Amino acid sequence: MLDWLDRLSLPLLLILALTLGLAPFFPEPHVWEKLKMLAAGELVRPIDIFDLLLHGTPWLLLLAKLIRLLSKPRHGPSL
Repeated sequence: MLDWLDRLSLPLLLILALTLGLAPFFPEPHVWEKLKMLAAGELVRPIDIFDLLLHGTPWLLLLAKLIRLLSKPRHGPSL
């Protein structure tokens, strides 16, 4: 069911999260600005919601990939 997530490269997701997920970097990362707006109840304009989705998606995919990797059963050598 989540084969598409398994096929995504972890380094690629990390690069996406650190570039698109944080851009623009100054004066503060866009995703951080939008999360603060969301917490304050000020995320109401469609462009702001789109920005949160655009800049937040790489982080969500990276988190999902890491959870999936850590939850896979490990098949070590059996004695």
